Amino acid sequence: MSKIQLRQDENLSFKLRHQLLPQDFIRTDLYFSLPVEMGINPSTLEEQDYFHSSISTHSAYYSDQLHLPLVRSRFISQQKGEQSDYRVNLNLFCYQIKIALEIDIKQTLKIKEPEPFFSAAMEISEQTQGLLKKLRRYTPPDKKLSSFFETADNYLSWHIEQSFLKLLSRGPKSSDFSAQREALFEFCESEKQYRETNQYNSLITLSDPNRITNKMRLLQRLIEFGVVFQKETRNLNNNLKRLVKGIVTAVMMAFVMTLVLNARSNFAEVTFLLVALLGLIYGLREIFKDDMTQLIWRWIQRGRPKWQNVFTNSATKRRTIVQTLWLEYIKAKELPVEADALLQKRRQQNKQDAQLLHFRSDSKVVVRAFLPGYDEIQETITFNLTPFVRYLKKGAGRLYSSENRKISKQAVERRYQINLVVTQTDKEETITAQRFKITLNRSEIINIEAMEDNDSKPAESVEPVA
Repeated sequence: MSKIQLRQDENLSFKLRHQLLPQDFIRTDLYFSLPVEMGINPSTLEEQDYFHSSISTHSAYYSDQLHLPLVRSRFISQQKGEQSDYRVNLNLFCYQIKIALEIDIKQTLKIKEPEPFFSAAMEISEQTQGLLKKLRRYTPPDKKLSSFFETADNYLSWHIEQSFLKLLSRGPKSSDFSAQREALFEFCESEKQYRETNQYNSLITLSDPNRITNKMRLLQRLIEFGVVFQKETRNLNNNLKRLVKGIVTAVMMAFVMTLVLNARSNFAEVTFLLVALLGLIYGLREIFKDDMTQLIWRWIQRGRPKWQNVFTNSATKRRTIVQTLWLEYIKAKELPVEADALLQKRRQQNKQDAQLLHFRSDSKVVVRAFLPGYDEIQETITFNLTPFVRYLKKGAGRLYSSENRKISKQAVERRYQINLVVTQTDKEETITAQRFKITLNRSEIINIEAMEDNDSKPAESVEPVA
């Protein structure tokens, strides 16, 4: 089994990725150890609310060799394949360039020194230009196929230009690297000129930033056809929940009716006392019915899967992956041996009171083979930690120091630390476990650090925790 891939995405989110083969299975468990002082518990953040607002799953075809779809496109050019084959292979090639470029740009923007930054930027530029040459080396003569090519080429050219302009805008500035900076600008300008020469976009569209942006979003969805799977989310146990609610209501009504009949038999006629007593009985029923239903339901559904994602190939309309999901708060004694052992390897001062949140995903590939040219499926699970920082304290503290009888103070921000244990189990019951240390404040994730398996003594000093 490959090593667990976990990377920061945006300011307060991270992604977990893994690959799947035909008829493959993988179980992924995430155990969040949330410090009690963060204020996260079943009363402040319900599992269902967090799942629907902050957890998303994404599945798409994946190949670790970008040239394979291009080889397939030449095969199609010899009239030995179908139009849909050409389209999905072309889309895969462009989609993977897009994903790889986004990852490289994010990693490069983390470099703050000009020399390594521009060195990395130039390397990305050379690789991107090489891939564009491969893409444009063959232009299909068939008009139906050429429309697919123009859509992909137009979007990819625009996306590459925007990515490098973003890189130049947010990267470090230095006059010592003006030549590299100018080369990157020329690359962006050449892509802009390329689109104008091919008349990919009208002047009206180009003159309106909203129109060109919305058009490119549409083209992005078009190049995802046949590559990114369509997702349908189902809530499991709905019928069981209705049954529980019905049974509780029936029991409560039987009890209430017994009380009503007894009260009515004790009064010869309708009096104010009888009306008050009946009102009290029905009021108590309304008070306890919902609480009892919720209590029984939480007990019944504990440990049961709550949702199911069904991924369908948009080109063939065939069901490809079935993903079953769990999310619930657990107690320390419910931790499996692998996760508990990794959490116990923390230093003593880091073993603070914590609320444990468990996420589980069982992914099963239901097809025996993929379309020609496809090797694997890459599944991505995105976690947004914004709901976790809702109750964090605002503001910053002060650190005082003295030197030569002079006192100075320095602002320090409040930081919090989440321990995350990720375990993955394949169909051969092979288990891979890894602990991560997530340091964050109210606005962003400061650092995600993968801890060593033999971390009986921490390799690094711990970030300051509020």
